Amino acid sequence: MTRPGAPQPLTLVEAIVPIASLVLLVALSYYLFGDAGAAGPNQIALVVATMVAVLIGWRKGHSLESLREAAVASVGSGLGAIFILLAVGSLIGTWALSGTLIAMVYYGLQILSPNYFYLTACAIAAVVSFSVGSSWTVVGTIGIGLMGIAVNMDLDPAITAGAVISGAYLGDTTSPLSDSANLAAAAAGVDLYQHLRETALTSVLAVAIALAVFWTLGQPGDFEANAKIRAIEDTFTITPWLFLPLAVVVALALTRTPPFTAIFLGALAGGALAVFVAPERVAALAGAGQDLPAGLALLKGVWKALATGYVSSAGHPAIDQLLTRGGMASMLNTIWLIITALAFGGVVEKAGVLDRLMAPVIAAARSAGRLVASLVAAVFGTNVVTADQYIAIVLPGRMFKGAFASRGLAPVVLSRTIAASGTPTSALIPWNSCGAYMAATLGVATVSYLPYAIFNFASPILAVALAYAGVRMLRAPGKAEAAPARER
Repeated sequence: MTRPGAPQPLTLVEAIVPIASLVLLVALSYYLFGDAGAAGPNQIALVVATMVAVLIGWRKGHSLESLREAAVASVGSGLGAIFILLAVGSLIGTWALSGTLIAMVYYGLQILSPNYFYLTACAIAAVVSFSVGSSWTVVGTIGIGLMGIAVNMDLDPAITAGAVISGAYLGDTTSPLSDSANLAAAAAGVDLYQHLRETALTSVLAVAIALAVFWTLGQPGDFEANAKIRAIEDTFTITPWLFLPLAVVVALALTRTPPFTAIFLGALAGGALAVFVAPERVAALAGAGQDLPAGLALLKGVWKALATGYVSSAGHPAIDQLLTRGGMASMLNTIWLIITALAFGGVVEKAGVLDRLMAPVIAAARSAGRLVASLVAAVFGTNVVTADQYIAIVLPGRMFKGAFASRGLAPVVLSRTIAASGTPTSALIPWNSCGAYMAATLGVATVSYLPYAIFNFASPILAVALAYAGVRMLRAPGKAEAAPARER
């Protein structure tokens, strides 16, 4: 069905209605269902909010077909993230089966202390993420092991998740291997290494703040891990060879292998390792319902771990709880959430909601500091509305580019502001693909780890503070020197 005439611009009230509908529905979902909202109620809220946006877009002259195509295209843009989620589910299943996860816990209990565990978790994640340039890869591999160690040390899972995420996002903003860093530089038309040098200012400060906070959150006191270590030794044969699947993923990430390929090959490596080191565990997972040759029983066990995860029957409740997990099927609720969120984002963008909401924000930014603050707000809002960090990088970057140029600011100021706000804040939104991924992979609700994702909210705050202070507000070639900080 098509409305006559060309589409008309939205009024401010019309643009606010779909966003307000989403916020109210998600809030109601959380009130009624709590953390269980991600298992269906939030998805319904997103679908209803999408229908509200469709109605408004249709009334303003957009055809239902064009709105449908926008939703489909938006969901299509998220297929890469969806496949990565499926690969991570498989990886968790086979690493639980092979003993890779329990090996991380075993050695972690011997090496780490609750006194500085949160600090160490953040630092480890930061170093590895800078090396591989992917927060998703870090969280889906090392992050899972760190969560297991924290549980066995009786530490807070929410703080641990916040520490892992804080460290993991350092690489996403400052590593030359990061796809989001490359995209932010490209969106502003800036050389990648110039962009990374400027972005490092806020990122290094943000991770330093995070490390300081996690140091204060350490739990002093003696920790006795001998009983838990003995329980692991009674159930598993622990050797450094169990880290081979992790080495495969890290090596592939360092060679810039696409994340899905690297992670799924790591999952297959975990399955192959399980066949060699624990064939009895693989056969037990396959079940006794069929009279299968030994080779096919092992194949069935690995296949089952990839598809529906591993179910541990070690006889130790803590170990069984840690290892009963994974499989592609475990990610289906998260994928459902991402699909509905992306559909909503595609419709509101097509209907002109984002353009209408950003235009007055840009017009009201009458100083360089306010302009940067407005960009940060616009990037965060785009993350909320479109549920996709890549759209939150590209769309505000395109809309603010002229405003930054008219004030004589160098394009790198635009790119570093986008990098400091777009990628980190995506993990703070439950229905954003990043927030949904972190919650599903680490097993902690987004609203629970949010207060402890120090890097992720310190980074955009620092970007605004430095802009108002006039720090590194570089001028475009041929432009006058920056105005004094008091004018910002």
